[in-house]
Amino acid sequence: MSVLVYTESEGGNFKKASYEVASYGKGVADMLGTTVTAVAFNANGAGDLGTYGVSKLMNITDSKLEKFTAAAYADAIAQAAKASGATTIIIGSSADSKYLGSLLSVHLDAGYATNVMELPSSAAPFTVKRSVFTNKAFGMTEITTDHKLVGVSNNSYGLHENPTDCSVEAFSATLSDDDFKVQVQSVDKATDKVSIADADVVVSAGRGMKGPENWGMIEELADVLGAATACSKPVSDMGWRPHGEHVGQTGKPVATNLYIAIGISGAIQHLAGVSSSKVKVVINTDPEAPFFKAADYGVVGDAFEVVPALIEKIKAFKAANV
Repeated sequence: MSVLVYTESEGGNFKKASYEVASYGKGVADMLGTTVTAVAFNANGAGDLGTYGVSKLMNITDSKLEKFTAAAYADAIAQAAKASGATTIIIGSSADSKYLGSLLSVHLDAGYATNVMELPSSAAPFTVKRSVFTNKAFGMTEITTDHKLVGVSNNSYGLHENPTDCSVEAFSATLSDDDFKVQVQSVDKATDKVSIADADVVVSAGRGMKGPENWGMIEELADVLGAATACSKPVSDMGWRPHGEHVGQTGKPVATNLYIAIGISGAIQHLAGVSSSKVKVVINTDPEAPFFKAADYGVVGDAFEVVPALIEKIKAFKAANV
């Protein structure tokens, strides 16, 4: 029986997180002595799934599923799992995956482990290591149900190449009107920017920027780093930045390789939402700001002096290493 992985795509192209989910699925499949099958919606072929160990892609092509609808997606993935004979299903930790995860677990009567950090420590019993208490501790969870649903924490497992020939087959799911009771009317995206969900680096700023007119240097720093821009809750509440950039426990969770916080004091909710980031850097004039206690590196200084100097240093470094 294969391991099934749900691979998210946008505009027909797979997101970076999908390749991490595929890599994790391949690791589990090797433990179980089986193969990896992926399921996707309206994908433009297999992309690089074969590079990360996927043997087959079940592509669900349906115009009604071009926009994410949790109930419909969960029903369709459950049908794909049953059709492929998969009893272990792997999903990511994006907002969409977390939304459909609980619905999918109901469809499959599956035990659902979220925030999983590593490959199972044991296949029998199936035991995984999870981040718990807003990343302040780890817990070992045993899944005893016949079907097992695993939500992999972003940037926890990484990408691991296992080149495999990946075939693509069309799969049709039978969906009911109940699957579409909640519908997405429209989606507004900043198409010219790196998304927070896909970014390896996030540059975030808070009220210390004093006003939206000063955000130019934040965007410039993000541009030279190839990073996404983000902000604290007060900033989005005041309308300085779009709500889609609000990160933290009450906004979008961040689990990047590098998180730079500029002019953010570090409220508990903000720290909880970004604590999964591997390296955290804070720039703040207040040496007593709570963020300094959680940061790996800290700069006590005025952002209006530090950030422009940092931009110039990065540009000089990149020019010298072309």
